[in-house]
Amino acid sequence: MPVNETLNSIKNRRSTRNFKSEQIKAEELQAVLEAGIYAPSAGNQQAWHFTVIQNKELLTWLNREAKKKAKQLKIEHLQTMASNESFNIFYGAPTVILVSGEENAVVIESDCAAATQNMLLAAESIGLGSCWVDFVIIAFTGSEGEEYLENLGIPDGYKPYASVALGYKNTEAIEPPPRNRNVINYIR
Repeated sequence: MPVNETLNSIKNRRSTRNFKSEQIKAEELQAVLEAGIYAPSAGNQQAWHFTVIQNKELLTWLNREAKKKAKQLKIEHLQTMASNESFNIFYGAPTVILVSGEENAVVIESDCAAATQNMLLAAESIGLGSCWVDFVIIAFTGSEGEEYLENLGIPDGYKPYASVALGYKNTEAIEPPPRNRNVINYIR
């Protein structure tokens, strides 16, 4: 089976849920963002927007808002997570990239997912830890949601679909769980 750096990054990437407090370097952040910009998009619309948050107080506020709103949802596992005082939705990452998309774009959820995955793989390839965090989008629900979007500089007509927590790993590499190999059929 062929092996190269890209395939190794795909196979080695794991969600990092324990980050060092040290901020990542500007050039590392730019490499990750560049990977997001080069993701495929339907009709080459590139209808995404990336909001980089490195302000600790703002990350704390987003964590608190998302957890506050999650407690009101009728989804038991989210309520349980949100009720845990020590749980941080970003796992202490010093950088978070909020991935938003133009709501009227064609299949924008897929485009934002592709950009998010590119950023996760880029992070792995340069030695950063990363975690795909959807929990944060709960913070933008309700009557205050539009105000929060405006305060973060997210363009009109866009909404968050995901976020990427980024930082230096504060954990040892773990082996991947076994993969289900019975998910492929061939038609030749």
